[in-house]
This record gives sequence, C-alpha cells and structure tokens, in this order.
Amino acid sequence: MKGAQYTAWVPISMKIFADSAAAFIAERPDAASRQRAWGAFELAGLPTTNDEVWRYAPLKDFVLDRFDVPGEPTTRSDSAFAAQLCERAGLVVRVVDGFCVSTGAALEGVEVAVVESSQSLAGPSFIERYESDTFAVLNAALTPATTVIRVGAGVNVEEPIVVLNVSNSTASFSRTQIELGRGASATIVEYFEGGADALVVPLSEYQLGDNASLQLITYQRLDQSAWHVARTTGFVSRDARLRQAVVGIGAHYNRSRNDAEMRGAGSENELRTTFLGSGDQVHDFRTHQMHTGARSRSTLLSKGAVADQSRSVYTGLIEIEKGAKRTDARQTNHNLLLSPRAHADSVPNLDIRENDVMCAHASSVGPLDELQRWYLESRGVGREDAERLMIQGFFYEMLANLPPELAELVERDVTSVLATVNVVTP
Repeated sequence: MKGAQYTAWVPISMKIFADSAAAFIAERPDAASRQRAWGAFELAGLPTTNDEVWRYAPLKDFVLDRFDVPGEPTTRSDSAFAAQLCERAGLVVRVVDGFCVSTGAALEGVEVAVVESSQSLAGPSFIERYESDTFAVLNAALTPATTVIRVGAGVNVEEPIVVLNVSNSTASFSRTQIELGRGASATIVEYFEGGADALVVPLSEYQLGDNASLQLITYQRLDQSAWHVARTTGFVSRDARLRQAVVGIGAHYNRSRNDAEMRGAGSENELRTTFLGSGDQVHDFRTHQMHTGARSRSTLLSKGAVADQSRSVYTGLIEIEKGAKRTDARQTNHNLLLSPRAHADSVPNLDIRENDVMCAHASSVGPLDELQRWYLESRGVGREDAERLMIQGFFYEMLANLPPELAELVERDVTSVLATVNVVTP
C-alpha cells in the first residue's frame, strides 16, 4: 500500500493527518485490515453537530490536521500521581502514545500480551462492531496494537492492576482488552494523563466469564487542552459482576461512552460516572445498558459538577430485550451548577421490550442547596468552606466505593482540583 494512493482523495482539510496515518498504516503487519478501517472512516467522515449524538460537542473548535499519528512512542517520566498509583499496584502495564512499552512483572494467573488483532471480544471485527462510531473506527485503523490482559479461571488477583496510559504525542489511539475466566476476580485501573494539545482516542473491551467479578476504575486526568473521545464495552456472562467507576477531570472536550451488555442470567453491571468541569470544558457522558439475560441487573449513577462557563451532557439508555424477564435496571443523573454561566443537559432513556421487569430513571440539575449551606454556616463554618465541603460531599458517594488503597489517593487528587475551581453561587 502506498501513501500517495491511499490519501489521494482525502479532503484537503485533513491531508496532514491523513498523510501521517497512511505512513503509519503502511508500516503495520496488518495493513490490509487497517486500510479497510481507514476507508470506513473516510466514507463516514467526521461527525457534525447535525448528528443528534454530537449536537452538544464543540466541533467547530476541532481541526483534525492539528494532530499527527506517531510512528513510535516517546519518553517522559511519571507524574507524582502516576508514581503513587503504581506503588499501590501489584502489576503495572505501561502504554505510551498508544504503544504498550511494558507488560510489567509476571503475576501468577495473569497473562499480558500485545497482539495485532482486528477482532472485538464480541466476535465480529472492530469495523463491524463500531461502524456507527467514527472515532472507534479511527482507533481500529490507527492503534499500534491491542494490549490484552487475561485473568485465568478461578484466579483471585488481590492487588490492583494498573494500566498507565500516557500521551506525549499529538495523537494517541490505545486499545485494551480485559478477559476474566470463569470465577475469576480482579481490580483494574485504567489511568490517562498527558495529552497537551492532543487527540486521545482509547477503546477498551471487557469480557467476564460466568461468575467472574471485575472492579474497574477509569481515571482521566489529561491536560485541559486535550480532546478525549473514549469508548468502553463490557460483555457480562451468567452471574458475573462488572463494577465500573469512570472519573473525568481533564480535557477540553471529554467524551466517554460506557456500554455494558448483560448477556447471561443473573449478570450485573454497576456503573458510576463522575466529572468536574471548569473553564470552557465540555464533559459528554453517554451510557448504554443492554439486557438480554434474564434476572440481570444494572445500576447507573452519574454525578458531576460544572463551574465557570463549562458544560456537561449526560445521555443514557437502558435497553431490555424480549425474554430478559425479571430484569432490574435503574439510572440516575445529578448535576451541580457552580456558576450561573455553567450548563448541564440530562437525557435519560428507556427502551423496554419485556413486561416482567423493573425500571426507573431520574435526573436533576441545580445549584448548591441553600438550606444545607445555611446549616453549615449556622454551625460556624465560613461560606466558602461550607461550599467546598458540600461539593466534596457531592463527590464522596462516587469515590467511596473505590478500593481503600486507591480511594484516598483519588479523593486527595480530586480535592486538589476542587481547590482551584471558582464557585459562584447566589
């Protein structure tokens, strides 16, 4: 495959990015499948705000030609937070600019591999699985490789596994697949940092065997200038439990879509997403809980705060297929406005094709509760300290369920960010 042939009909507005993408693809051993993915991306084109799922995105600020696809990873020392996180881990997998540069020390019952693969854990190719998602298709074309973490059947991994994702280049397309065998259990942290003036497009999939248990924490702490467009999907088998915590602090535009498919009877997904917006940030969270297994459960709680002129978007869908009897599915979204110029949109949805189910959804948007603030002030707490305590309490529910060795570290980091947020209340 020659770069000139490959990019001949690419629109001039994205020629620089396309040239670097063509050079990257030409060097990969699976160039043919990547070329098909790139062709699908070209055919679909970049999304616009006319697309319903992108209507709130600041796409007028997005210029693809600001970014280059790296041919190899760069180097940079860990941040202080990353170093502390790694100290608490039993295994650290390092990914730089999308390239897995270290699979860590051996851990009994755990296999870490770097593979060239175009296959989703769901079975079909990534192009087929994510054909309606432009950026996921771009990941299929431009990820260096797939980092695969497998936990053997019956293995209980006691210490957290950390996947440290660092973005130093102007574009990063990491891909992670996590597979837990029957009856296995593990805690895995996916942490993202760096990304100054960069496009960061990670794609992660999680496959849980029967009666497996995965606690997953995704912590996004990218530079405020980054564009972050992430996609995760969990496939949950019979009596398996997937518990996710997704925390978004960084990026100019932070888009995170978190899906789960409850495929087996008694399968369960608990998803907690949270964010803190400041400046002109946009936090765009989207969730889809798909129930096909009987007696399956999903509990979704999304909470976030926006200050200055930042904004947030939450769009969630619970979908229950015919035959998923006695399913229990709930979604709740709460948004805290810390400035009169901040804005939040909340769009919960239900799509139910089975009668014998229990479902509920709720959402709220509003400022800090004046009565709660008055109570604290009446006990001698200053107004500013009272507001900080209320905001910390708002987030505490989201962080309290993290493993103890991680909760204190993340809470301290979130608190340090809160200290810099300008709160303007009536």
